[in-house]
Amino acid sequence: MHALSASTLRSAFVNVSTRERSALTVPTDIDTSPWDRLDYVGWRDAKSPLLGFVVAEIDGTPVGLQLRQTEQRTRTRAQCSWCTDVTLPNDVVLFSARRTGKAGRAGNTVGTLLCAGFECSRNVRRLDPPAYLGHDAAAARDRRVASLRSHVDAFFRDLRDGV
Repeated sequence: MHALSASTLRSAFVNVSTRERSALTVPTDIDTSPWDRLDYVGWRDAKSPLLGFVVAEIDGTPVGLQLRQTEQRTRTRAQCSWCTDVTLPNDVVLFSARRTGKAGRAGNTVGTLLCAGFECSRNVRRLDPPAYLGHDAAAARDRRVASLRSHVDAFFRDLRDGV
C-alpha cells in the first residue's frame, strides 16, 4: 500500500456523510506506519470504541469505509473473513458497514467478521512452521497475502457497487 496522509485518509471515505468525514479521527501514528507491509490500514475510534475505519487501495485509489462493531459477541471462536487465519492470536468480531449511495441512505448494510484490531496484514505475513517435508512456507505466506487482498477488494467493491 502507498503511504497516505491524514487528509488523504479522511477524504477517502465513501460511506459517511460530510459531517462524519470531517469529525473522523485518523490514527496518530500514521506517519510511522509500515506501508510496505500493509494491505489496508485499519483503526478504531478511541472516543467511540464500536467504530472502526478501514482504507484500502481499490483500482489504485484509496477508498475508506466506516464500520460499526455489533455489541453482541459470538458464542464460538470466529474466523476472520479477510485473513481466514485459523490460529489467530487476536479476537474476531462482527462489523457492519453502510452501503454507499442510495442503498446506504436507505439503511442497507453488509456485515463481516474481522480481526478486532485490524491485524490481518500482520497475520498473513507470519511464517508458519512447515506442515510437511518440502513445504514452502514463503510461498504459502505469499498466497495468504494475495488472498487477503482479494477478500478486502471484494468487500469494498460489494459495498460500493452492490445493491
